[in-house]
Amino acid sequence: MSVAVRRRSLAPAEMGLRYGPVVLAAAVFALPIFWLLVTSLKRQSEYASSLLPSALEWANYALAVELANFVHFATNSLILSTTYAVLAVFVSALVGYGFARHRAPGHSKLFVLVIATWMVPNLVLFVPQFVLFARLGLTDTYWPWILWGLSGSPFAIFLFRQFFATFPRELDDAAEVDGAGPLRIFLQIYLPNAGPAIAASAIFMFLWVWGDWLYPALLLRQDNATLAVRMANAYVDPHGNPLQTVTMAGVVLYVLPLIVFFAFAQRYIVRGIVTTGIKG
Repeated sequence: MSVAVRRRSLAPAEMGLRYGPVVLAAAVFALPIFWLLVTSLKRQSEYASSLLPSALEWANYALAVELANFVHFATNSLILSTTYAVLAVFVSALVGYGFARHRAPGHSKLFVLVIATWMVPNLVLFVPQFVLFARLGLTDTYWPWILWGLSGSPFAIFLFRQFFATFPRELDDAAEVDGAGPLRIFLQIYLPNAGPAIAASAIFMFLWVWGDWLYPALLLRQDNATLAVRMANAYVDPHGNPLQTVTMAGVVLYVLPLIVFFAFAQRYIVRGIVTTGIKG
């Protein structure tokens, strides 16, 4: 009752100070999205001449799908992103479990070494990796991403290590009494209860491949390329002039899977927080 009275007695100035920055930040973040949606529905002649479209040009979306061969290249991106995310998350969870629950000589120094690789920019490593992939004949294939996934991610390893370190030791002791080995403990106890860490790391792993342009552009040929590579040079008229409104429509379609994926994964993050990450 006292809380309700206190809320009703807030002065307008105090309400403005409390919620004003939140509303302002939301407006700043929403403005580019609003501009993107509005521009995607303009005619090409209205791109720079008006703020709002005179009529909704839904044909931009159909043209964006047609010019970029959207379904084919989106499928390539989906396969590549999902494959990398699944492999990287599983391997990182396994490595993080090893660092969190098992002790071996030098394990702390090895963990520091793994985290140190996180600080090395990917572009520094790309040239020697590209030479290696070229000599092995792995260019124009998805094998580089499979190998990257099998090597795990330093960020995800750190995330899983910190998450698994919070699990009570009694879980391991009870499982060992029942005759379970380390791998079985990981697969049946730790991994099923790592929903928040899995969801968070999967989002980053999926986004890294889906939104990447440089690596697919250099390693893959046109038919095997991702949607980002295809969209970079697809939206032009017969004279080579850019079609900005069609490009904006393509960008809207491009980010939709990311929004859906994030909404799906966010549910598991919230569920994991509510259940404290441990299934009873």
